[in-house]
Amino acid sequence: ITSNNEVFPSSIWQIALESVCVIDDGETMLVEGLRVAPEERGKGVAGVLLRFCSELVKSKYPDVKVSRLTRDDQLRPKDFQKYRIITKQGILLVRFRAEDLKLRLSDITLHDSIYPSLSTSSSSPPPVRLDHESIHQLYLRSDLMKGLLPNATVIQDWQPFKLLPSNFTILLKKDIDWMVNDVSSPTVASLCTFPFKVPIGDNWYYLNIDMYGKDLNLVKQQFLSHLECHTATLKGHVMCQMFLDPALWKPMADFCHSALNVELVKEYTEQCVVESDAV
Repeated sequence: ITSNNEVFPSSIWQIALESVCVIDDGETMLVEGLRVAPEERGKGVAGVLLRFCSELVKSKYPDVKVSRLTRDDQLRPKDFQKYRIITKQGILLVRFRAEDLKLRLSDITLHDSIYPSLSTSSSSPPPVRLDHESIHQLYLRSDLMKGLLPNATVIQDWQPFKLLPSNFTILLKKDIDWMVNDVSSPTVASLCTFPFKVPIGDNWYYLNIDMYGKDLNLVKQQFLSHLECHTATLKGHVMCQMFLDPALWKPMADFCHSALNVELVKEYTEQCVVESDAV
């Protein structure tokens, strides 16, 4: 700031930020990256920012009807006055060294008698990886996935999408590994991001897996298949975050500890997709 040739120091305070994208054929405003500085929390800043962004989006996209958020914090009673819950998933977060995991996965493959349900010789056929055509066929041209997905919603890496062609135009541009146990009658499906580096140290990677279905053995099978595929060439540390049916969290946490010998980063938390009317 200058005045009469004098220079005064200026400061910039960032108290909150938010990003928004429009999905579901223009009917949904998806709120992402809503963050408030710690010293400003509890002062109504988030509400002001949400209203401002909602008004801005509505001015440019008048067909927007609802605002959706994906949260991992504990919902409070007043939140239920503002939001409708669309679905909940448990969050299982583990970490490991890629080199150690490869050895452990080799042991599981060599000793089928320890985990017979995971054996390739068991009655369950191996998971099927989907190409773009089979994704369209399963998710858009049939009703096979509607009962499997929570509230008929694809939640990919915190982003909830309805089963609409415009949303799959977005999803299929991403690096995602799509998998089901059976293309003719799927009971477990999963979406896995390809590993991406994160700035928490040298050679740290993140892997996100969205898992749908309630069959524990098939969930284990797809989980291991994703790990085998996406950690085979990695060297370093991996944070793996899996979103799954809440009832499967405990048995999968036990499996990760006993069978894979990986570290549980935190106890049970939930991913909640909520929405409110866009006003």
